[in-house]
Parts: sequence; C-alpha cells; structure tokens
Amino acid sequence: MEHRPTPRQIPVVVLAGFLGSGKTTLLNHLLHRSGGSRIGAIVNDFGAIEIDAMAVAGALGDSTVSLGNGCLCCAVDASELDVYLERLAAPGTGVDVIVIEASGLAEPQELVRMLLASEHPGIVYGGLVEVVDAAEFDDTRARHPEIDRHLALADLVVVNKLDRAAEGGERVLGLVRSLGGPGAAVVPATYGRIDPEFLFDCRPSEERLGQLSFDDLHDHQADGAHAGHLHTAYDSLSFTSGLPLDPRRLMAFLDSRPEGLYRIKGYVDLGPHDTGNRYAVHAVGRFLRFYPEPWGPGEERLTQLVLIGSGIDTAALRKELEACANDAPHADEHGMWGVLRYVQGLAEGPEEEYEA
Repeated sequence: MEHRPTPRQIPVVVLAGFLGSGKTTLLNHLLHRSGGSRIGAIVNDFGAIEIDAMAVAGALGDSTVSLGNGCLCCAVDASELDVYLERLAAPGTGVDVIVIEASGLAEPQELVRMLLASEHPGIVYGGLVEVVDAAEFDDTRARHPEIDRHLALADLVVVNKLDRAAEGGERVLGLVRSLGGPGAAVVPATYGRIDPEFLFDCRPSEERLGQLSFDDLHDHQADGAHAGHLHTAYDSLSFTSGLPLDPRRLMAFLDSRPEGLYRIKGYVDLGPHDTGNRYAVHAVGRFLRFYPEPWGPGEERLTQLVLIGSGIDTAALRKELEACANDAPHADEHGMWGVLRYVQGLAEGPEEEYEA
C-alpha cells in the first residue's frame, strides 16, 4: 500500500467551563510550562492571537492583548472561526498547538462540531477539556443543569480549586467521574495546574520528531517544578516494539481502551500490511486518527507509543500491546480496513472519527 505523506497537523484543544472555573488560570499555567512549544489561542470569544508563551502569560483573559507588533481586538463568532484557525495554523507562525478558551456560557458541543467538520488541512481536533470549580460545583449544576451534558462530552475533566472544596473534594471527584463519558479522564487540580503533556508535546515540533519519551516530564517533576500538585495522580506508559503490530489486533485494542485512558500518541509499524509507511497515531479520549508517513532511508522500523491516563492499569495495557505484535511475513488481505477508517480522507466522516 502506498500513501502520500500527510502534512503535520496542529492539534486544536477546546477549553471550556463555566464562569469562574479557572480556565484562564489553567491556560496561563500551560503557557508557563509549554517547554518551548508555541501556543496559539482564541481567547474568551474575543480575539485570536498567535501567542508567545512567556511574553503574554498573565495577559490572557483580556479582550485586547498588546504585542510588540500591534494590537488585536476582534469578536469571534462561528463564521469567523475558520478564519482565525487559518491565521494561527499558517506555516510562518510556528504554532505547535492551538487552544480555544470558550466563554463561560458557551456550548462546547458546537465548538467541537465545528472543529470536526473543518476542512482545514493544517489542524486536527485535540480534545475537549472541561474545567470544573470543585467548591461551586453543586451550585453550578443547580443553576446550569446542562453541565452534565458538557461533562459527558469532555475528553478530559479538570476538577479545579480542590483546596477550597469541603473534605478535600473527594465527593465532587466521585460525582464528576460518574457524570463523565466512558473515555474521559478526571484530573484533580489546584490553581489550574495540570501537566501540559496531557494536551500537547512540550517541545517545538522541529525538535520533538520521533521523540516520544517522558524524559522531559520526569525531569520537570524531579526538579520540584510540580511538587505538591494534585494532578500527579495519573499514569503513563511508554511502549516500544521491534516487531510489527497486527492491524486487526491493534484496532481491537484501541476499540476496547479502558475508561480513563485519555491520550495515545506515537508511531506504529504495521509490517507487511504497508511496507512503505509508518502510521502516526493520535487519540484523545474517544477521538482517533492515523497518519501514514513514509519511512526514512535506513530508519529503524519500530512501534513507539505513549499512553496517558488516570487510574489505568499500565501493566495490563503493556501486555495487551505486546499481544498485538505479529511477525508473519505476509499481510492479511483485509487486515488494514479497520485502520484505514481513521486515515484522513478515507474515513466516512467527522462523527465516525470522533466516536472511535
């Protein structure tokens, strides 16, 4: 099988939550911990700006942000979303990830729908993050019962302000977990401090190609940068295989991925099923997509995957991935059908891609 290389796509993350839940605080935290990645943002439904993390962190949340090259103050509506995505995803911006911070009264499902329906070749949906104020959660649900629907749609729920919640917020955490969708991860936090690795690779794209380990993440934790943060209650698994993976077995694994397994990223060698390409994998919650990329001359043919989740059994997941290995010299004639459903341009539509 031969495929043309797929251009690098910039993940677009929707950051939602009711007024006062801590979305802007979380976004500023991500900017400070971006690890050199360049973040573009569409903020508070007012302005779309390419953001240099360290230069403007703290200014987010204003309808106007002043930069050295001028000032942008624009109202964003549905018809303009693609215009701003086009601007932020332009090759010259150097943006590695785009975050849309929705207003506190926005309907996140509509933003997700627009992103999944977008035909812009330079972006890919990066997941819905719903921020919850643990201290005000009961009152918020009483005033806005639609929050239950938002939680069911979210790929990652950040239960923020746990330091202000009664009894450490355990009751709220349990309630949020019961309301979340089957593929969602629930992460506790104070002051919006979650690890950026949940959402994007903490390296500029030109430096992180092929580098899928959590060395940087562990270094950050070791030097005390994350000491005392409640978000450390998550698990990660790095998996490498010198044997090709069988596409049928791989899809069975992906279709049955457990609750709390929030993110999968990396590259897969499918051996005789496609000798010319490796397949980049991008999974966020229930969303799944593959990107065929040509092997480089003399490049070692490995499968390299990173899995991130909350409360996942990493030992069991490793065994399941090991069981996907197959060194058979010949390809199953129809073995690639499951994978090709999630290759851009071959899938039936955005809804099917999202509900993997």
